[in-house]
Amino acid sequence: MAAARAAAAVDAYQHNTLIRAAADHRSLLLAFRAMLREGVAADHFTFPFALKALAQAHHRSPPPCAAATATATTTLGCLHAQMVKSGHGANVYAASALVHAYVSRADAASARAVFDAARHRNVVTWTAMIAGHAAAGEAREAVALFREAVARGQEVNGITVAQVMGACAQSRDLESGRWVHATLRRWGVEPILLDVALATAVLHMYASCGGLDAAFEVFDKMPRRNEVSWNAMAEVCSRHGRQDKVLEVFPGMHSVGMKPDKVTWLSILRACTSKGAAGLGQGVHAYMEKTIGHRHVAVCTSLMDMYSKIGNARSALQIFQCLKRKDLMAWTSMIIGLAKHGHGKDAVQLFNQMQHGGVVPDHVAFVGVLTACSHAGMVDEARKYFDSMWNHYGIRPTIKHYGCMIDLFSRAGRLAEAEGMMQMMPIQPSVTMWGSMMNGCKVHGRADIAERVGRQVAELNPQFGAIYVIMSNIYAEIVLPSVQLLTLYVAWKERGTVEPANELYSGNGEQYRNTRYRSTKRELV
Repeated sequence: MAAARAAAAVDAYQHNTLIRAAADHRSLLLAFRAMLREGVAADHFTFPFALKALAQAHHRSPPPCAAATATATTTLGCLHAQMVKSGHGANVYAASALVHAYVSRADAASARAVFDAARHRNVVTWTAMIAGHAAAGEAREAVALFREAVARGQEVNGITVAQVMGACAQSRDLESGRWVHATLRRWGVEPILLDVALATAVLHMYASCGGLDAAFEVFDKMPRRNEVSWNAMAEVCSRHGRQDKVLEVFPGMHSVGMKPDKVTWLSILRACTSKGAAGLGQGVHAYMEKTIGHRHVAVCTSLMDMYSKIGNARSALQIFQCLKRKDLMAWTSMIIGLAKHGHGKDAVQLFNQMQHGGVVPDHVAFVGVLTACSHAGMVDEARKYFDSMWNHYGIRPTIKHYGCMIDLFSRAGRLAEAEGMMQMMPIQPSVTMWGSMMNGCKVHGRADIAERVGRQVAELNPQFGAIYVIMSNIYAEIVLPSVQLLTLYVAWKERGTVEPANELYSGNGEQYRNTRYRSTKRELV
């Protein structure tokens, strides 16, 4: 009898080893079925090994196809059924592994069913379930479960705390995050001093929930910091508009011999762009040239954006040309940068190169090329690009695209086309569009169109008092008959406009300045 039990144990050990070594879902399922087929009974190691291997195979594999997903689901269902059938469902390690396996498959509902049915739970079980809720976007459930664990006197570890801090950050629940932090302190544990990863989780929680001062305090008290800590601090400051603090990250990391990574560079470059810190930005660029070069497209795109926004399109173009691989964002950033700095034809040429290179433009890229056409006066080319948005790419024009076209037509003096597009477009024209149109009328001496458009604006938006001032200036500059100016004056009076000094105050409190208004009124009345 003893010999038989020993032989069975050896057989189980051998099969458990094969199961544990399974590299993918299919080989795991085959190994487990072979064990059952040979009549070898699973022991208390089998299911934890199998379920852990299943979760690891899922994380190791690339995004699974439908067949692989079906195989994994079948394997997990088979293991779950056999675990219950063999009586190992009460094993706390097996139950914990089963919860974790369901969580790794993003099946929080099944994981919770196993968790609720488990007669025994340990810290791994609780942590896996908290992580499952957090990963499923059920942050409040994760926090509630942690509160329940504390109320039951359940032991927690650093991983548990990190998971619940992440859930608090996800739900922007500052109150619960503070409660977790305070609870740990009551237990005599200060997570900031315990572990750099745990301290970073606390920092991220405060930052995400708007507790900026607390986040600064946590960061200052951390005895050790890694790249994640520095990046979290940079992200915190950037999100709350503290670009001055972001700019301290680079010298701070450099002083302790820590190299910035991709995330760090992005935060620092965004801060340089926002603050207009050209000198520091150029210094960062020089350092990057010596360390990472032009490997990261996203970082180089951010660098191009910085140079474009400080007016240095030439440097932005040099970086763009050094990129071995250019994604849509890089192309778009360069096109917009050139367009905004008076290089419209170069921007259009770049857009054509992008298309010929097989990169499909999106709605932002089209805003860039239409802006370029507007500044370069390339009306026919702009019309071609505008029409291709829907005809070739299925992109429905937005108010920004229509705005570019109205501005283009107005600049070029093709005011009838601008007016026609505004009448036919499926969305309400913006104030900027009306302004472009009226300015075009003023530049090209088309008071007839200005009057027609002005009446439409007054009908659609009678509270837009600026239109009366604009039209008064147009009429006065074009020296039109005084009767038209009188019409405007009557309109002002009818809508309750008061007239102190050389300014107009509409009935809703808006204020508009018109330097010609006083002399014009004297002529009329």
